[in-house]
Amino acid sequence: MTESAFEAVSGTGSILFLCDHASNALPAGLDHLGLDPALFATHIAYDIGAAQVTRALAAAYSAPALLGVWSRLLIDLNRGADDPTIVMKLSDGSLIPGNRHAGPDEIARRIEAFHAPYHAAITRELDRMGPDAVVISMHSFTPSWKTVPRKWEFGVLYDRDTRLAVPLMRRLEQAGFTVGDNEPYTGALEGDTLYKHGTQRGLPHVLIEMRQDLIATPAMAQEFAARLKPVLDMALADMKNPQE
Repeated sequence: MTESAFEAVSGTGSILFLCDHASNALPAGLDHLGLDPALFATHIAYDIGAAQVTRALAAAYSAPALLGVWSRLLIDLNRGADDPTIVMKLSDGSLIPGNRHAGPDEIARRIEAFHAPYHAAITRELDRMGPDAVVISMHSFTPSWKTVPRKWEFGVLYDRDTRLAVPLMRRLEQAGFTVGDNEPYTGALEGDTLYKHGTQRGLPHVLIEMRQDLIATPAMAQEFAARLKPVLDMALADMKNPQE
């Protein structure tokens, strides 16, 4: 197994925090995949701020966490192994020269080296945690898309399992946040991380999207995590004791 495929945070809590797009790093020798290095500071390379919020929440809950250590431009850990976009050749208008000619053998090599170890680690951790585990995946989104501002501060994504998503949206709105219900993306993506480790295992799960301008620096991310923690506490309590 390639331990360097992910960062593992130890914990004893019942929540497993995940951050698929935590990093903008690349293994040595890939020459930025032929891209302008400045693009690796942007959203096409990673989910800005998500890693800092993930680590802060894991610490607050004494919970385990798993975070990807390589850029989503190398391989997208949130995609299923058979997803044709697992290695992106175009991202938000930028051609990725280092991926442009990546054929089946190269994609298989990246899956074996980076994607498979990460998902194997999630499986092991959930096996250890047992049937009371809750899976929370942390992502972030850009403040605007193609010059159109996004009003949401949070997006709460889910597929068929709404046990945590519904109370979380309600509690976020009560706390004064603007919340997207499966916006700005949909959570109904068969084969993605939460489908594989949440839906297929029957575990409560949710994907939390945060707007990047609210978590753009480590200090902002820490403050945002501190604001999110009590809201998440209430949503988890609601999930365990559903309102009539």
